[in-house]
Amino acid sequence: MATERRYGAHSSTADLQEVLVKRPGPAFGRAFDDPAHGFLRPVDLDRAQREHDGLVATLDGLGVRVHELDHEPATDADLVYVFDPLIVIDGGAVPLRPGKPNREGEPAILEQWLNAHAVPTAGRIEAPGTVEAGDTVWIADDVLVIGRSLRTNDPGARQLGSIVGGDVRIVDVPYWKGRAELVHLMSVISPVSDDLAVVFLPLLPAGLWRWLQELGIRLVEVPEEEYATLGSNVLAVRPGVVIVADGNPATRRALELAGVEVHAVALGEVGENGTGGVTCLTRPILRG
Repeated sequence: MATERRYGAHSSTADLQEVLVKRPGPAFGRAFDDPAHGFLRPVDLDRAQREHDGLVATLDGLGVRVHELDHEPATDADLVYVFDPLIVIDGGAVPLRPGKPNREGEPAILEQWLNAHAVPTAGRIEAPGTVEAGDTVWIADDVLVIGRSLRTNDPGARQLGSIVGGDVRIVDVPYWKGRAELVHLMSVISPVSDDLAVVFLPLLPAGLWRWLQELGIRLVEVPEEEYATLGSNVLAVRPGVVIVADGNPATRRALELAGVEVHAVALGEVGENGTGGVTCLTRPILRG
């Protein structure tokens, strides 16, 4: 008798069934006090929590089972962006090794939660490798692209590729404005369905653009004025159904013209202030 899958994902767009989130708490409220976090302005914690609650309600309304990480760090505001420290593949959890120094303790926190919820550890990134999940995108089922960036180095990308196995491709993410305005691979591409992706074309690696063409994936292009407001950071709940950050009307219109069902949520404080979008705020546990 076949057993029901309880975790795993080798896709960015297959039905999102279970997800982990971390509600912003006191550490997030103090994030602007430490320049290492890179927040744009002092945090309105009440507003950030209301926005996060709205995201959770939207996920729940779309049929996604939402788990909340109840760990509150003393100083690490970035744990709210639960996507980055770890990935979950069909074999289990893979704790990464963030390139941002203040996030180095986060993989163990997520690993402990997942292990306690019957998700085993499938492998881990070891020094000198560094990887952040924001530099990983499944551009098709079982086709993983890893971006070498200021946070993900070559040893880390190769380690992760060996753990995941199969069709893994590595590209270089543009330096752009450096660490002050860091670019993750997921800052510039969000798959929406098997044949559609949202992209910020000026920063899209040329090799990735070519692979998208070869796979027959159409592109919804984000205008430059909507890049900073998280226009290219889109979460596919299932093929052709997405959650986006509110305030990106051109990108939303383009998605709707492409036949996509769009659900917009306010993320100005919990997302844009810390430069983390809908995908950054969610760690998929089970897709498909």
